[in-house]
Amino acid sequence: MDVGTWIWTGTLACLGALLVFDLIVVGRRPHEPSLKESTIWVAAYVGLAVAFGIGVALHWNGDLAKQFFTGWLTEYSLSVDNLFVFVIIMSRFAVPRPFQQKTLLVGIILALIMRGAFIAAGSAAIHQFSWVFYLFSVFLIYTAVRLATQGEPGPDEFKENPVIRWSRRVLPMAEHYSDDRLTVRDATTGRRLLTPMVVVLIAIGTTDLIFALDSIPAIFGLTKEPYLVFAANVFALMGLRQLYFLLGGLLERLVYLSVGLAVVLGFIGVKLFLDALSDNTLPFINKGEPIDWVPQFGIGLSLGVILGTLAITTIASLIKSRTEKPAERS
Repeated sequence: MDVGTWIWTGTLACLGALLVFDLIVVGRRPHEPSLKESTIWVAAYVGLAVAFGIGVALHWNGDLAKQFFTGWLTEYSLSVDNLFVFVIIMSRFAVPRPFQQKTLLVGIILALIMRGAFIAAGSAAIHQFSWVFYLFSVFLIYTAVRLATQGEPGPDEFKENPVIRWSRRVLPMAEHYSDDRLTVRDATTGRRLLTPMVVVLIAIGTTDLIFALDSIPAIFGLTKEPYLVFAANVFALMGLRQLYFLLGGLLERLVYLSVGLAVVLGFIGVKLFLDALSDNTLPFINKGEPIDWVPQFGIGLSLGVILGTLAITTIASLIKSRTEKPAERS
């Protein structure tokens, strides 16, 4: 895939303009988005992703477009998993609803920067060392098993990571929020203090960084093109803020989401392992020669498996939630 400098520059410029627009809109009127507003924004970002995929097909070819759509759907589904933790963080730190939108937006910007660094490092490692796919595959399969057996974390199961604990202990913190500001001046001492909003941003940013450890290897199992990996992550994260408010209580009804995501990650992990065998260079496996007879999963099959799994997971979750509600009333 030949991606010229002007394409990268144009993509980053459009992304920057979109972020600035988002910041201006949100910063001008902090509020909790209505269902209608959230739906329009989510639909707009999904439409942009679809348009981008069509553009990839027209400018390059259909196979690369399939790789983008498969990666984007995978990243989007994993981003929904992020929302569970975001809900817990907002509740744990008691972030006022009108200011949650700006908090999420700043957290997403931090996540984009960190994931960009992850993608660059991952791409360099893959081109230099093909055996990295073995590590990716084992990690994804391990994550799939852990997700299937442990499920989503509950409010009481969320543990602050070391960075959050360090921030609470070391940084000069005020006790209360001051609208959506990050700093406030202490009325007694005149000292400039950080508001709890800073800790919330650190919590969201570091949590998403942890999630990136799963999602970045997963998408590299679907496409090895850094440009498509970056674009899929951008489109998945950009609509996450509105999706947070759109889904709302629906997250609690997606009871089988962890199982569906475990299947997706497990499938990609197996696909990665087979790809690594077909490109093998490790001397202790088949004498350092590629293994030609291993089956290969095409991008079309991968797209079908991921779409089918997410559809079945969603339908089964909604059916279970609907059948459990009458039982709870009785």
